[in-house]
Amino acid sequence: MITNDFDISLEGLVRKYSRRWLVEKEISEQVHFFHLNRNSSGIVVKVDFDLVMTILAHNLYRLFAQNIDGYSHCEAKTIFNKFILNAGAVTVSDKTIAVKLKKKRTLPLTLERLSEFSSLSYPWLYGKKVIVSAANST
Repeated sequence: MITNDFDISLEGLVRKYSRRWLVEKEISEQVHFFHLNRNSSGIVVKVDFDLVMTILAHNLYRLFAQNIDGYSHCEAKTIFNKFILNAGAVTVSDKTIAVKLKKKRTLPLTLERLSEFSSLSYPWLYGKKVIVSAANST
């Protein structure tokens, strides 16, 4: 590490650079996985919207993986591949929307994480509940 701050202790210098490295790592992840440098338009409003949606998606990935042992510090790409990228069947009835996800190694963790939302009804879905479960076959 190169610095011109001769008054800072070695420990302070390492802490400062580690925080900077984490910020740069987050920016790098957003550029590569969320394609932050490929905005949909040159119009400022659309670019701002793209940036907001990218940061929102990144934070949702972080919140999803926050309490899953072994995955809390994974990059968004890993979280996507392990948990989000999955096929399934969706059945819509009068009161529920049932999502049956195909079996996957990390499916029990996904179902555990989503179980806290199973009792909620969503106004934008006309008050229906979303029930996520495992499919009987692969």
